[in-house]
Amino acid sequence: MNILVVDDEKPQLNILNDILSDAGYEVSTAYNGEDAVNLLGKGNFAILLTDLKMPGMDGIKLLRQALQINREIQVILMTAFGSIPSAVNAIKNGAYDYLTKPFQKDDLLKVVSHAAEKARLLLENRRLKEEISQRHGYHNIIGASKVMGEVYRLIERVKNVDATILISGESGTGKEMVARAIHSSGSRKEGPFVPINCGAIPETLIESELFGHEKGSFTGASQTHMGKFEQAQGGTIFLDEISVMPLASQVRLLRVLQEKKIERVGSNQSIDLDVRVMAATNEDLQRKVEQKQFRPDLFHRLNVFAIQLPPLRERREDIPLLAKHFIQKFRERYDKGEMTLSPPALAKLEQYHFPGNVRELENILEKTIVLSDRNVIEEKDLMLSEPPSSAVFSGDGVETLPKKELEFIKKALRESKGSIKQASQKLGISYKTLQYRIKKHGLDRRDFK
Repeated sequence: MNILVVDDEKPQLNILNDILSDAGYEVSTAYNGEDAVNLLGKGNFAILLTDLKMPGMDGIKLLRQALQINREIQVILMTAFGSIPSAVNAIKNGAYDYLTKPFQKDDLLKVVSHAAEKARLLLENRRLKEEISQRHGYHNIIGASKVMGEVYRLIERVKNVDATILISGESGTGKEMVARAIHSSGSRKEGPFVPINCGAIPETLIESELFGHEKGSFTGASQTHMGKFEQAQGGTIFLDEISVMPLASQVRLLRVLQEKKIERVGSNQSIDLDVRVMAATNEDLQRKVEQKQFRPDLFHRLNVFAIQLPPLRERREDIPLLAKHFIQKFRERYDKGEMTLSPPALAKLEQYHFPGNVRELENILEKTIVLSDRNVIEEKDLMLSEPPSSAVFSGDGVETLPKKELEFIKKALRESKGSIKQASQKLGISYKTLQYRIKKHGLDRRDFK
């Protein structure tokens, strides 16, 4: 752990250097704030230990400069008793802690140790996010399963195409995240991304919200209003819950998609559009067309490119990865220590049917982490909305009864010649979960080689 120590008194600086070096830290020193800023710009320091009162650039100014260079650096201020209010104010502005002079060696090492632990956790979280982004996901979408790989390939194929896209999937599968991923990775990423939930707007106001209105065009229209399509010029508009749009509004939306022009409510003047349109639905639009609840011409206009998102129960192998991501996210948000899922807890999540999909998993883990005071999350800590399914899954995804669990594990191990990795993939559960179940049943994978 690299530490930069700053003090204009050379004897004090040497003492601090010796104490921290003997404790195993990599220590660099500076006699003033200006030299410290130069070192901060060149090195990768986790902790800055600085005197508060120094000629030229004092500790407060150095604190601000340090956080501009590295927002994750942990700054500890050393101050005389009379300057404590200044040190407290510095903490409000981003300092980690302060030490009141004179302080004991043990006090110094304790504060530095705590700062080092926080710096380590921040680094670990950043590396985890980078790893997930690079290896297990796509533009904040988490998942390494085969079905999600197909979703990523579709995103790559359509991200620079201006044709309309219809994203389908159950509630909580991440339809808006996919739309944002397409927008942020494509040719329109410099333009705005404008989402609108068609189901949250009263039928009488939906056309005004989408296309805008002129002042005085209806009762309550006290000023001209720019609609969502105009706000999305040069970028993307995302029409969520498109299936609930009234039939009358569907007619006008179809005309906009065909002509790439809009007219505000109460106006005859056309406005040219340069907007990419994406829509999402958690219903079967084809069925709604057959039931005459959705216009077939609008459906075909929206469905130029289709992306179907799988429910979480069809990508159970992503649950451990998603759980790890959410645990790290909420640990950081609620300032918790190390937290992991026990194998039985992970198995419980993998067996649960998740009617709310990824959003439900996220909510479950957030509640659990807020209320938990242990480092290991156990099965009993998980607050599921209803009892989890006790079924296991065969390689083709067919549900089986609990009493068949041992039979399926043995079959998977035989087919995989004792390979836990291959057997877990056949069963649709994680490596660690299968390890736990093998141990629970007293099996030895070597017997299946």
